[in-house]
Amino acid sequence: MKTMHKKLRPSGGYRNTCSFQTATIIYDATYWFCEKFLSSRSRTVDQMVQAARSGRQNIAEGSRAAATSSQTELRLINVARASLEELLLDYEDFLRHRHLILWTPNSEDSMAVRNVPRNYKNDQSDLTDLSDQQRWALYAPWLENENPEVRANAIICLIHQANYLLDRQIAGLEEQFVNDGGYSEQLATARLASRAQHKNSNSQTLIPDCQKCGKPMVLRTAQAGNHAGQQFWGCSAYPDCHGTTKC
Repeated sequence: MKTMHKKLRPSGGYRNTCSFQTATIIYDATYWFCEKFLSSRSRTVDQMVQAARSGRQNIAEGSRAAATSSQTELRLINVARASLEELLLDYEDFLRHRHLILWTPNSEDSMAVRNVPRNYKNDQSDLTDLSDQQRWALYAPWLENENPEVRANAIICLIHQANYLLDRQIAGLEEQFVNDGGYSEQLATARLASRAQHKNSNSQTLIPDCQKCGKPMVLRTAQAGNHAGQQFWGCSAYPDCHGTTKC
């Protein structure tokens, strides 16, 4: 009988994330914006399309890398964030060079675009449950507008939204890495647990419980101080509980 193994860290699932879905709209909108308003011989077209594509693709690649390397996942999400920031500057340059207006963040036009997710009300689903075509249709009044000023500003609003989502994702990944360690430390925890199981099959506790709160411990590595580099058991409820035990 085959034994089923559960992955230590989940991966994939990026298609249902707000950041990836927003980046997809940005990529499609940029492709059609460049096709309509910029010369195909311009280097700017290649740069803008590639930056938009990089934002989308690196979110997907980071999600897939999550199963094996938290550091790689974090690096790729940062690349996606940087690519979208580069694209943002290109759209701002487009408006400035043509003496067009850049909407202020709290202007009526900006708020109309930003509030599309909030204004979409459905008891059975939210924006993430829609198809790409359905989500695009909600933004079509701006993204298919014949006025390049409207299109560029709408895409800028979407880039700001995507960057906000990615900033939150990056902060969460950084906190997770600090608290739980990287993939190698989680793998070491699983390895020690497996060894303990083989050593004493009758043992009821493979991983020690915290002596302070009773929750299971997690194997961590000291990052600083006299014990830097040494592994220890830390409470899984950290930072609410600071219980530790020597390995």
